Amino acid sequence: MHLKDVGNFIQMKKNAIFCTALAGMMVFASGFTMNGFPKNMHRVSVHVDGQTITDMTVQTKPNDIFAKLGVTLGEKDTYEVFHSADERRTEISVRRAVPVSISFWGDTQQVMTSGRTVGDVMAEYGYNMNEIDVLPGVDTPVTEHLDIQLKENEQAAEQRRAREREAERVSRGIPRYRAAYTMHASAYLPSDGGGSGITATGIPARHGVVAVDPNVIPLGSRLYIPGYGEAIAADTGGAIVGNKIDLCMESYDEAIQFGRRSVEVYVLE
Repeated sequence: MHLKDVGNFIQMKKNAIFCTALAGMMVFASGFTMNGFPKNMHRVSVHVDGQTITDMTVQTKPNDIFAKLGVTLGEKDTYEVFHSADERRTEISVRRAVPVSISFWGDTQQVMTSGRTVGDVMAEYGYNMNEIDVLPGVDTPVTEHLDIQLKENEQAAEQRRAREREAERVSRGIPRYRAAYTMHASAYLPSDGGGSGITATGIPARHGVVAVDPNVIPLGSRLYIPGYGEAIAADTGGAIVGNKIDLCMESYDEAIQFGRRSVEVYVLE
C-alpha cells in the first residue's frame, strides 16, 4: 500500500469515528435512546380487575396512563402508585369500589366504597369513632354487600341528653344548673310512716321538700324538677337509694295521681 493510500485510509477512519460520535451526540441531544425510544420512556404496569396491563410510555400522570391503556375508573375507585428507585418502572394498583350498607338510628343507606377496612369506610363517610360502636369491628376487611351496624355509645348518648336538657332548660326557663339526673320518682305525704313530718335535716316536710340519696345529691341542694317545680333536698329514706327521689305532696289525691315515674332532676347552681 502506498503512503498516499495509507493516508486516505486513516482519514476515512477518522471521518467514520467523527460521524459516529456526531450521531451519538445528536441522539443524546434529541432525547432519544440509541434504539429510537424517547429517553423518558418507562415501563408501566397497571393491576386492575384481576389482570396486569403492561406498556412502555412517556406518560407520568396516572389519569393519562389510564387513558392510554383504556382503564376506566368509577367515582369511588381508588389507586396506589409505586415507583422503582431509578424511576424507570411504575406500578399502579387499582382498587374497585364495592357496595356496602350502613345502618344507624334505624336508617339504612347503601354506599360505594374502596376502603380496605370498616374503619376506612367510617372515615370516608365522616362518622366520629368517638361517638359510635361499630359491628363488625373497625379492622374487619371490606367485602361486597357488607352490612355495617352503628350504635351511639354511652358517652355520646349522655352528651346528647345533656344538650337536650340544656335546650329544654332554655326553652322552659329552667334556672341554670350544675348537674342533671334522670331519676325514678315517687310521692309521699308529711304524715307517711307515722312520723312527725320533720325531715332528716330538721325542717318540716311540705311541698318542695324531697328525699334523696345523699351519696348522689347532697342534702341542702337546691333542685328543679319539671312538673313539680323548685325543691330542696332535705330528707332521706331507707328505700331512697341511688337514682331515686321521693317528692313531698300536699294531699293524698295529688300523691296518688303522681304515682311513680321517671323525672329529670336539675341540681341548681
